[in-house]
Amino acid sequence: MGTVASNLWNLWQALSQFYPPKSTFTVEQIPDLSGRVVIVTGGYSGLGYETVKALLQHNAKVYVAGRSKEKAEKAIAALKQETSKDAIFLELNLASLASVKRTAEEFLGKEHELHILFNNAGVMWPPNDLLTEDGYDLQWGTNVLGHWYLTELLMPALLAGVETSPDHHVRVITTSSSGAYQQTINWDTLKDTPARRKQSTENLYYQSKFGNVVVARQVAKRYADRGIISISLNPGNIETDLQRHMSRLGRYLMKRVMLHPTPLGALTQLFAGTMPEALNYNGEYLIPWARLGRCRAEAYDDALGERLWQWLEDEVKAHQPS
Repeated sequence: MGTVASNLWNLWQALSQFYPPKSTFTVEQIPDLSGRVVIVTGGYSGLGYETVKALLQHNAKVYVAGRSKEKAEKAIAALKQETSKDAIFLELNLASLASVKRTAEEFLGKEHELHILFNNAGVMWPPNDLLTEDGYDLQWGTNVLGHWYLTELLMPALLAGVETSPDHHVRVITTSSSGAYQQTINWDTLKDTPARRKQSTENLYYQSKFGNVVVARQVAKRYADRGIISISLNPGNIETDLQRHMSRLGRYLMKRVMLHPTPLGALTQLFAGTMPEALNYNGEYLIPWARLGRCRAEAYDDALGERLWQWLEDEVKAHQPS
């Protein structure tokens, strides 16, 4: 009965966030970010683009991290027109551990400090046969492993940023999803296995979004005493390029029934990354729009968090990207 009750609670939490109350937070409330250095993964489209735009409008120095230089240059030109500020492209392929390492090295060669890291990029519902360069499920490898590795490699710059941040904290903000309520971790599906191939691409996505929450809580737990604030969040059901792998009919129906405008989706992560109140939410899970929420119970299991962290460390050591 407990399992039935918890499943119903998880379903209710996910559904209740489809149509959140009107936001009391707006981008106009963001404080001046002069002197802050920020990275936004996936910053040239969707939520990432809106996030970068708001950060530039408030005088942050923003790196747009992503795979496509062409898309980034177009976005940066558009952002220049909208904000009169220049963002900076940082090449990053989260589906390649070697690329993640090169990206971190490039950034650390340019900047000594990092004040906000938005782990915003993601892959949703791609064809099941797609894997990362290192043989992981594409969604898990991109959404979880790639972002974890990037965060760890950038930790020296984050810790240096604590010293120059006005509030003596820096932030790691991880974009999860309401899908985190739908799955936990099936350890046999993280690589290309028979068990993985039996899973739907939707369940593999939900698993990765749950993993985002678990990792974000572990970052908070491990680095809180050194000034790191780590928050995960559900940005809401937003119309973005994430739906590109859906059928045309599916995208149409989602847009008509449950998708919100893209700028709304950036609100919760902007609140988490910039507002003084968010300092009180280390290790927490925020829901639309910029409200404190609660993920499924398993996300708060420290034993699971420790196991996942060890798995991530072991996998990176095994690959030893050059």
